[in-house]
Amino acid sequence: MSVIKVAILGFGTVGEGVYRTIQSHAEEFTAVLGKKVEVAAILIKNKQKKREVREDVLLTSDFEEILELPQLDVVIEAIVDKEPTFTYLKKAIGRGCHIITANKEMFAHYGKELLELAKVNNVSVGYEATVAGGIPVIQTLRQLLKINRVSLIQGILNGTSNFILTEMREKKQSFAESLQQAQENGYAEADPTNDIEGFDAFYKAMILSRIAFGEEPDWQDVERQGITSITSELITAAEKLELRFKHVASISREGGRVVAAVKPVLVGNENPFYHVEGVENAVNVHSDIVGRITLQGPGAGMFPTASAMIEDLVYVCQSRSGERNIVKNTVEISETSKGEQKEYWLVQGLSNNSGVTCIDEVSTGINLIESSKKDLDLLAGQHPGICYFSILGEVDLAILNKEAATVI
Repeated sequence: MSVIKVAILGFGTVGEGVYRTIQSHAEEFTAVLGKKVEVAAILIKNKQKKREVREDVLLTSDFEEILELPQLDVVIEAIVDKEPTFTYLKKAIGRGCHIITANKEMFAHYGKELLELAKVNNVSVGYEATVAGGIPVIQTLRQLLKINRVSLIQGILNGTSNFILTEMREKKQSFAESLQQAQENGYAEADPTNDIEGFDAFYKAMILSRIAFGEEPDWQDVERQGITSITSELITAAEKLELRFKHVASISREGGRVVAAVKPVLVGNENPFYHVEGVENAVNVHSDIVGRITLQGPGAGMFPTASAMIEDLVYVCQSRSGERNIVKNTVEISETSKGEQKEYWLVQGLSNNSGVTCIDEVSTGINLIESSKKDLDLLAGQHPGICYFSILGEVDLAILNKEAATVI
């Protein structure tokens, strides 16, 4: 029986998960692919560290040794940073290998180039693990986009930020206390900037945009807001309105261009994100035929991420070439600018005489208002220190038990 030879770059949590899954699911690979899958080499940092791998596996800290193997079919990348990862994968493609990556930052920056290079070399690229861990969102989009036209994608794409918001609400903790808990649990790095400031979710959103719409927005135009401004007081005020904070990435086409944002929003119990808690991720896709579908599951961890990479291993081995042609999706979410539409907002820091119509003062210094984003942005420019968060969907004003709105 012929054999598919695989190299794994990195042997941390994800890399080890991939290796262990290949060993434990050998029969399944043979049944699906008609070939055995064997790990031929693993790229590591410290050759002195003892690792539980088969004796015939090459353990090396020199990528060139891997490229010189007599047979190499697939390179699975499970390391971090844009470089040397990008260089490694370019060389692997040049060698004629399929590649699989979980590196969302690298792929957001260089994915287009890698896909084009793979097409020239008649190999495939698997990148399911770059977005939402074990949730098969990329495979789902590929299937939908054969005929469906996607108009909007929204997602909770970062498990760390979702965990922090859940801890703040459930345990009545501060942001700092919840961040520390995330770090102690291994969900957040010592430097958590990428997670809590929305960079991680931003990179994932750009990858989804490329799949769903065939292009990305100008990165400088994307509204990116982290969760550091969310206080315990805001969490409590949201609960009074039966709402929950979620850090949501959204991508759509408006006015002939792709628009994206990554920011904290408020959702009610009718929203599919309302019950997405802890380190879970979820993606909500709106399309013209099937309507709205929601995918939910673990966003990180050894085996959820390894699962995505293993499914990609099957995908690239069964594909004849690189990325399928993506038809540029021109469907619009609406004909009017969302910035002009009035929405409900939870606002902290409004001063007297701001001229805003307040529906209710939910808590001291925290108000529920109705306004367009354009007007609220203008107001925030005139009154520094205002924090405001949009509410997705409807608000049950009956729970406020107020007779009339007031102007403050």
